[in-house]
Amino acid sequence: MPQPAHSFSASPTAVSHIGVLHGAGYVGGALIRLLAAHPAAALHTVTSRTFADQPVGAAHPSLRGQVDHTFTAPDEIAFGSLDALLVAAEHGRSMQVVPGILEDGFDGPIIDLSADFRFRDPAVYPEWFDTAHPAPGLLADAVYGLPEWSDEIGGASLVATPGCYATGITLTLAPLAQQDVPFTAHVTALTGASGSGATPSSATHFPDRDGNVRPYKVLGHQHRPEIRQTLGTHVSLDFVPASGPWTRGIWGTAQIEWPKATDPNTVSSWYEEAYAGAPCVRCSSDRLPSLQPAVGTPFCDLGWKTDGSTLVVGFALDNLLKGAASQAVQNLNRMLGLPETAGLLTSPVSVST
Repeated sequence: MPQPAHSFSASPTAVSHIGVLHGAGYVGGALIRLLAAHPAAALHTVTSRTFADQPVGAAHPSLRGQVDHTFTAPDEIAFGSLDALLVAAEHGRSMQVVPGILEDGFDGPIIDLSADFRFRDPAVYPEWFDTAHPAPGLLADAVYGLPEWSDEIGGASLVATPGCYATGITLTLAPLAQQDVPFTAHVTALTGASGSGATPSSATHFPDRDGNVRPYKVLGHQHRPEIRQTLGTHVSLDFVPASGPWTRGIWGTAQIEWPKATDPNTVSSWYEEAYAGAPCVRCSSDRLPSLQPAVGTPFCDLGWKTDGSTLVVGFALDNLLKGAASQAVQNLNRMLGLPETAGLLTSPVSVST
């Protein structure tokens, strides 16, 4: 059963030097953009095999004139000059490189954005990812980095940032799972084309995607065991993912089979208490969120509606931000002892009149 994490804040100290491994993809670009504006964590090194020795703008044209960095080849990175490391590699790559980085003596925080360290049970990897984990001993040490439900991130050396669907669905269902009542959730969620990564494929080809909704991995998506690992075995989950005709953002609903009648005020109290100290979750009672207000932000928007017998909870988030890069920065901030929202939210400004 998940327990809500305590809110976390601290005073910024000296600027930390951050490395981003495999920074040429969509998530890498989002990480670079966030670090460029971070008040206490600066991008020091970013790697890419394809774009080695080329400026960051070669892979991310929108960053031209904003980020003055050149990609470094992965085998040329100087880990001794880094205070922390963000790994944005594809699934299956991090589990190959992170053990070697640790063996070479790097002792700073590592935040991985793939699935390679999310599961405690190494048997999950051959079943869901068609590969045996080469370093199963690290799985016990890795902390699952969902900030709203983990108090262990700040003291961790290796944090596994959750998947995008897993983030939205877990945040949606965790306040219900916390009630220790068995229930079933039927979830349908749609994601934009950027969720498929930067490499083109037939699934992301514009003529096939434009104006179309395409379900995939129905009842068999790899985020399903990730979600149940966090929520507990008393939660049954039926998950239907689909691709929508937009670029960024995930929108979904969970229809809940709750075992007894539920008062709307009770449901609201569950969510409001769970996320009272969560700066990157926005809750709305008696209505479901829409997608557009969440895109381009570090927030997951949650909303719910019940008539007493049927409970529907909706969620919306940016898959590249709260579903990946901004959540990784939340984790980075905690691991460095910085305010959790540093570089993500604008601090309020007091104006004298």
